[in-house]
Amino acid sequence: MNIHGRRWAARMALAGVMCACGWETAVAQAAPEPQAALSMAEVKPESVGFSRQRLERLHAALRETVDKKQVAGIVTLLARHGKIVDFRAYGDSDMEAGKPMTRDAIFRDFSMTKPIIGVAMMILYEEGKWLPSDPIAKFIPQFAHLKVFKKLDAGGKMILEDPVHPPTMGELMTHTAGFTYGIFGDTPVDKMMAEKKVFASRNLEDFVDRLATIPLLYQPGTRWVYSVSMDIDGYIIEKLSGQTLPQFVRDHIFNPLGMRDADFYVPAAKRGRFAQLYVTGPHGELVADPTGGGLSRMYRTEPAMPMGGGGMVSSTGDYFRFGQMLLNGGELGGKRILAPLTVKLMMANHLASSLLDGRFGIGVMHMRPGFGYGYTGAVAFDPLEANLIEGKGSFAWGGVAGTWFWVDPANDIVFVGMFQRMMGPASPNIESESRPLVYQALVDPGK
Repeated sequence: MNIHGRRWAARMALAGVMCACGWETAVAQAAPEPQAALSMAEVKPESVGFSRQRLERLHAALRETVDKKQVAGIVTLLARHGKIVDFRAYGDSDMEAGKPMTRDAIFRDFSMTKPIIGVAMMILYEEGKWLPSDPIAKFIPQFAHLKVFKKLDAGGKMILEDPVHPPTMGELMTHTAGFTYGIFGDTPVDKMMAEKKVFASRNLEDFVDRLATIPLLYQPGTRWVYSVSMDIDGYIIEKLSGQTLPQFVRDHIFNPLGMRDADFYVPAAKRGRFAQLYVTGPHGELVADPTGGGLSRMYRTEPAMPMGGGGMVSSTGDYFRFGQMLLNGGELGGKRILAPLTVKLMMANHLASSLLDGRFGIGVMHMRPGFGYGYTGAVAFDPLEANLIEGKGSFAWGGVAGTWFWVDPANDIVFVGMFQRMMGPASPNIESESRPLVYQALVDPGK
């Protein structure tokens, strides 16, 4: 998700506060289940409607991005009808060390954690644990008396009001409940989140306790504001399941789907595949993370406060398996994660038309006619109206360090791309540029 201008500093601030969170000793993981049947071998592009010659346009654009040192390296995976059409690595995983990028490299997913958390929540939905109409306070009593910020008085003091209705679980899943992130804006509520040091909480319970002392930014349902909603979902998952967030996701998503490298930390044996993180230097150049590895150290052990909004790591192949499960209606290789109708509910637009007027969004994801938001991901429900090339019902999201994906039910396509550069004003917009480069190569969509 491409974040421009001053938002780069805000993203780096978030990464910094994430590093400040406490981290516990790594816990033993359950042995992964046998990998769900899904061939990782490539097929001829023409066998599923793609032109090999036209795909070279995608390859050339990605190579150029690497050659210009806009990113160190990239991995992309394109699949149709459950078959891999194109799976390539470009450039380096670590430029300074001269380490080539590999297809099994592990990346920081950041906000691409959110759709994973959405599936975890929908698993609990299928178990009858919550409904979209439920007030959030049903599961987090600390939120029972939340107030809403109205304005500042002449002396600069907050004037608060009662919510018109208690924020609901459905609103929490769609970033419309009233919460904010505390790092992108400079509202009094954002500043209060910084003062309360919510991202320096000891654990998720401490996290929601601090949030409970901060008013909502707006009346629930009246705006779309990117927020800590999926981090709150992480706490609800722990409370409803009786497991830690990482363990629940491992047991119900990662292990059944054969996502062998997906987790909330990187074990020592896999750190050689952990791609270096890059940022934008003072002259717009690509430089290695100047924190001296701080953003890498945070992934060394099981986190004390696992962040449902941005704490995951995975390989490109891992996320492909997740995306293919969604495209299959909740199943992969005989392992059913969700029912087909539950996936449809998750991937449907849930924003009112009043919110689809271009006022709201983050990065390249601007809510507008034809393009809205489902449960934890963006939805192109009328792509032609939204001036998009992908098929109707495409579901997508990305992460601040250069990970992005979409699943296109209309064309039976999964695409995953991953690199590691914190987005800034000089960052390339590969996420948006990749879409026409993929679809122009789909010359026989009826195959």
